[in-house]
Amino acid sequence: RKAGNSINFFPVLRFIEMKSLAALHAIVLLLPLASSFVLSASKHQNALRPSSSLNSLVPPSPVSEGISIEDFNSKVQVTYGRYPVTINRGQGCKLYDDVNGKEYLDFVAGIATCALGHNNAELTKAISDQMAKLHHVSNLYYIPEQGLLAKWIVDNSCADKVFFCNSGAEANEGAIKLARKYASDRGVTDPVILTARSSFHGRTLAALSATAQPKYQEGFTYGGKMVQGFESIVYNDVNDLKRAMKKFNRTPLLHKLMGRKRRVAAVMLEALQGEGGIKPGDPAFFKTARELCDASGSLLICDEVQVGMGRSGKLWGFENLDVVPDVFTAAKALGGGVPIGAMMAKGDAATTLGPGQHATTYGGNPLATAAGLAVARQIVEKDLLKNVQDRGEQLVKGLEEIRQRHSDVIIDIRGWGLLRGVELSEECGMLAGEVVGKAMESGLLLVPAGL
Repeated sequence: RKAGNSINFFPVLRFIEMKSLAALHAIVLLLPLASSFVLSASKHQNALRPSSSLNSLVPPSPVSEGISIEDFNSKVQVTYGRYPVTINRGQGCKLYDDVNGKEYLDFVAGIATCALGHNNAELTKAISDQMAKLHHVSNLYYIPEQGLLAKWIVDNSCADKVFFCNSGAEANEGAIKLARKYASDRGVTDPVILTARSSFHGRTLAALSATAQPKYQEGFTYGGKMVQGFESIVYNDVNDLKRAMKKFNRTPLLHKLMGRKRRVAAVMLEALQGEGGIKPGDPAFFKTARELCDASGSLLICDEVQVGMGRSGKLWGFENLDVVPDVFTAAKALGGGVPIGAMMAKGDAATTLGPGQHATTYGGNPLATAAGLAVARQIVEKDLLKNVQDRGEQLVKGLEEIRQRHSDVIIDIRGWGLLRGVELSEECGMLAGEVVGKAMESGLLLVPAGL
């Protein structure tokens, strides 16, 4: 460690359990390097001088200088179809492109993420205060903010326990692992998870396999197949759900002779399909899913990543369907824009995963959970669920007036709370993306879905 205002390095020393002579050799090679590093740092103030290679590094440019779109695209992998807009700052429901002098009304909210709007004073203070105190430690230790956020979620849901991670995809991966482990503990060798067509559960490999949209899976298969163990059904189709539950709760004879056992480990559904086109779940369909899962010992998983944390007008989307899941996931609005995800479970599902069976470096760290607590506090203290309901009704009323004037263009308006979709007719000759572009020119930010 070098004194003064230059560079501080904090060494990491890991103790390794020796399983073989090879491991012993690895430790003998590792520890002298780590030990001499620590001793040098403690005995000699100048032991850690910046090397010649360090001096040759190029420092990052000041943010105030900005970066051109051309330079941006030459350095950042082009995995997004970005609009030619650069957002510099935000306030409430407004975003600003100071370079081009543009102001936008934001109806995207970071894709259902910035639940408190932009530059929210309470969220900013919570994050700043936590950064000044402690922003990250490992989950090897107890983190008060994590425990308090978990308690709030448990107090306001059907969950018994919470696992924190960093994103919606990770939360869904955790739910998938939990479902497989839950089935394995009950002697199932071939666990099947049923998901709905037009669903979206994330970009990681298992979550993408659960996403029953082939367009997202193209190019990521092995031998033409994604991760095995996922089967799709038609969303809101009770008969198709019954068919799949009957089929996949039976073990093919050949597999049975080999000692294998196939069962439906879980039914994994969004309470409202977002990317699939803003399609709310049907209460009768979810009621049937609950009954079939109870009868077969399967878990009902609700993906609340987009609709959860109040966006529907209720804290959790499944509350609109009068159903209680065994597992549900959240992210996006949970941190108000600070990356955080969570996987909640109740009953036996809540104790399925044990130490070493699932983990994360960043999940539930002090900074992210302090942000989550700030969001939770404002949802309660400012009665934001009532505001979502009122603003949702206001939005639908305005959209219906537009629909009446343009019935040949708009054929449906659907959704819950402040997650609404406007379906365009095929005859109107306009694609959703084109309408989003035109709205942007007029200072309104929207996002297409169901493409």
